[in-house]
Amino acid sequence: MKCPFCGKTDTQVVDSRWQDEGRVIRRRRRCPDCEKRFTTFERVEKVMPMVVKRDGRRIEFDLSKLEASMNMALRKRPVSTEARENALQVIQDAVFNMGEKEISTETVGELVMQTLKELDQVAYVRFASVYQSFEHIDEFVKAISEMQGQKHGITKLKHHESKS
Repeated sequence: MKCPFCGKTDTQVVDSRWQDEGRVIRRRRRCPDCEKRFTTFERVEKVMPMVVKRDGRRIEFDLSKLEASMNMALRKRPVSTEARENALQVIQDAVFNMGEKEISTETVGELVMQTLKELDQVAYVRFASVYQSFEHIDEFVKAISEMQGQKHGITKLKHHESKS
């Protein structure tokens, strides 16, 4: 690491500590030439994939756009800020962990819908209606019926498991 004071490249690590729940390493360094000390931080650089739009354009993954879309769906819903932030982190981590250089908007949309379905069902239907371009009330009814069917299936499974 280059000394910010004298420019020498041969600095020594004096102390290392974990920060931010192990996501960052803070290092105290010392330059043997000028004997000044300085601090560096080491963290993983997340290079997010490019998002391929439906028309073929490629844009950078933008967490703020994703957040705005989710906030629109979650508007006036009883979902805490912490739960919203956690949901965003889950989606961002899933996109990053795919390890792809490019990802389709459909994949991102499916991740958002899956996350919203678990977070708030009304927000899920709101997001799905825009994302999937619902044009008829039947499409809303179908989406709600599918969710109710899944909910009843889970309830039946839990009831069956408790009898065992």
